[in-house]
Amino acid sequence: MSELNRKTSAAPGVLQRIETPAGTVEYAEDGEGPPVVFLHGLLMDHAVWDDVIPLLPNGFRYIRPILPLGSHRIPLNEDAVLSMDGMVGLVADILDALDLRDVTLVHSDWGGSLFLTSLGRDERVARMVVLPCEAFENFPPGLPGKMATLAVRLPGGITLAARQLRVGWLRRLPVLWGWMVDKPVDDERIRRWTDPVLRDPRIRRDVTKYATTSFDPAELVRKTEALRGFGGEVLVLWSPDNRVMPPAHGPRLAELAPRGRYAEIPGAAVLSMLDEPQAVAREIGAFLTAATRG
Repeated sequence: MSELNRKTSAAPGVLQRIETPAGTVEYAEDGEGPPVVFLHGLLMDHAVWDDVIPLLPNGFRYIRPILPLGSHRIPLNEDAVLSMDGMVGLVADILDALDLRDVTLVHSDWGGSLFLTSLGRDERVARMVVLPCEAFENFPPGLPGKMATLAVRLPGGITLAARQLRVGWLRRLPVLWGWMVDKPVDDERIRRWTDPVLRDPRIRRDVTKYATTSFDPAELVRKTEALRGFGGEVLVLWSPDNRVMPPAHGPRLAELAPRGRYAEIPGAAVLSMLDEPQAVAREIGAFLTAATRG
């Protein structure tokens, strides 16, 4: 792989960059060994995993790309296709650019990457961990997702929504983050996640491309159910108490995958890595070490 595509000399925690057909993507990398790639949702970045990464076992390469979902700091190419299929393709392109193989892919909140199998782009993925995320017909997810979709379709709506997230009592409303996380999210982290979309119209352009995608429920279900063709191990690590991603979707996803297993993180909302980082790290760590022993 060309050194133009990847930097490998940065210290842990320092963002690196890769080039994809859609543009430059930043990522964080920690550790060495088999690759584990962590994804994230709308208006957040790799830092959503900060409390989990230090608790995971050594001997793995933990990679956290920043997807163009509103908290990315480098706008993608103006002609980048960021529809649902475009975003799924971008995830595959990131794995290609990093030349990753035998990947454990960790899904959370944004569920589009579940569609890699339906698009025939999952050849680099050997295993999956699925935290509460969009699936089946639940795109956009629940009340927060529907309100976010409405916001991006209104003039100035995404800017207003980002500013509201910065106000603690507003952030805790169900239409914003009240149903996404149970524990308080610190203001510094929220400012980091909302700065790009407030500062740069090109960032707003990118996230609007995705958020204004039209979804066909039947097609969403079909693409989710294509996981029947995924041959790797799958750990579905659901939060049954959350009110955004239906509790029934967790067991349903685990049953779809031929080698699926279901486990729960009780007492957490959608973003269980923020609510219960130790439990999430324990389950993911056990899954990773069992896979390497096998």
